[in-house]
Amino acid sequence: MKIEIPLNPIGRQEIHQLESILLFATLFRPEVIELIKDSAERLTWVDSLAVAAGAIAREKAGMMTSEIARELGRTEQTIRKHLKGESKAGQLVRETYELIKQGKLDELIKTIEIIEKGGLKEVIAKEEYEKLMKEYEKLKLEYEAVKKELEKMKEIARLAEAEKAQEEIERLRKEIEKTRMDFERLKKEKKSIEKELMETKLKLMELQSIRIEKEKFKQLEEKVKKLEDQLRGREEEIKRLNEEKISLIQKIEELEAYKIKFENIKDKIEKIRIELEKLLE
Repeated sequence: MKIEIPLNPIGRQEIHQLESILLFATLFRPEVIELIKDSAERLTWVDSLAVAAGAIAREKAGMMTSEIARELGRTEQTIRKHLKGESKAGQLVRETYELIKQGKLDELIKTIEIIEKGGLKEVIAKEEYEKLMKEYEKLKLEYEAVKKELEKMKEIARLAEAEKAQEEIERLRKEIEKTRMDFERLKKEKKSIEKELMETKLKLMELQSIRIEKEKFKQLEEKVKKLEDQLRGREEEIKRLNEEKISLIQKIEELEAYKIKFENIKDKIEKIRIELEKLLE
């Protein structure tokens, strides 16, 4: 049965599945086997391929370069090289991804099966072959587990299909209701716009009338200018009168003080007059 691979994974589980399949399929490509024949370089190659597989799987899940770097414990520069195919490991894993995308995973698996039957012995020593086969067996077990998990998820998806369809119907119903409400709102807005358009036409007619009176307006401007000149003259006169008013107020205040003194003297004189009249009697 054809295996469905999460080429655009959603969630950690699918990311791990795609990451494992990319590493598994890349590691046993003939050209990669040639690269890892040297035992001194093998660990470096396996580590680089693992990082590249992890980076590309997370990129396909929509993760940012900085997030991938933090999660894999590598620098952003290293991750960027793998993603752009500037590193050999990144280039190889990207090629494997494209082969899987084209539906050629089965061909990759057949190549691995040929290697498992003895083809690998022809290119590397027996001791190195046994070490590599141990790594292969480990990856193969992980691949089988991923395969079973994918089938399980496929079955769950089928069981959940009816529920998802119902949810989709409910979502569409809500969208239709929202669309209906938006339509009613747009109808009201249309009426409002038509009203504004009519008002604007009336204002344009008024503006046309105003343009006809433009010459009169200019004349009025000249009159206003003359009145402004007169007003400035009046303002100067008002200022002068205010100064005179202040001066008069000061004089009045002074006279009020004299008036009080005069009233006091007048009262004293009246008292003296009354005393004189008493004496004369």
